[in-house]
Amino acid sequence: MNTRDAYNQWSQTYDSDENNTRDLDRVVTERVLGQSRFTSILEVGCGTGKNTMLFSRIGTRVQAIDFSEHMLQQAKTKLRHVNNVIFLLADVTEHWPCEGQSADLVSCNLVLEHIRNLQPVFAEAARVLVNRGQLFVCELHPYRQYQGVVANYRNNGQLTQIQAFVHHLSDFLETACHCGFSLKALQEWWHEKDKEKPPRLVSLLFER
Repeated sequence: MNTRDAYNQWSQTYDSDENNTRDLDRVVTERVLGQSRFTSILEVGCGTGKNTMLFSRIGTRVQAIDFSEHMLQQAKTKLRHVNNVIFLLADVTEHWPCEGQSADLVSCNLVLEHIRNLQPVFAEAARVLVNRGQLFVCELHPYRQYQGVVANYRNNGQLTQIQAFVHHLSDFLETACHCGFSLKALQEWWHEKDKEKPPRLVSLLFER
């Protein structure tokens, strides 16, 4: 099953499944960005909208894009009463449906593990961000990837593992530098159930 089909299928139970990585990502995003304010936010790979509500609070305008139609439908339903968010169906590895220099924050959460080549994503982020705009990335830590951990879910008792690509920390840093970003912060994160385990997530905050 390809990645899009897998997320379309997973959309029905994504929010209710036990998922410590998803839950930690929400906490991390709130801690890093929750006290900031932005005029225009682009959320790349919004899924079912787990972080979109936060962005609607800290941003005047929010564009949320995802390549899974069914995940987007869940997000639209969840935020149907929120009037400053626009949802768009788009493949983040291709040209984004956004004007250049139109956002002061781009957020990309739990998406890049499914993308082989990071360059197009960072290049598009650089294109749509204003001068001194910020790019926030939160991803499964490569230490977990080295152990064979990938996004997965069960449907009718059958385990589906979604295709993933290992990106080293140096891959993120070198690609960002090549696209004109400077690193502002790098943090590693553990879920409360991760005692004596490698970090679960890594977050990186860049400035264009």
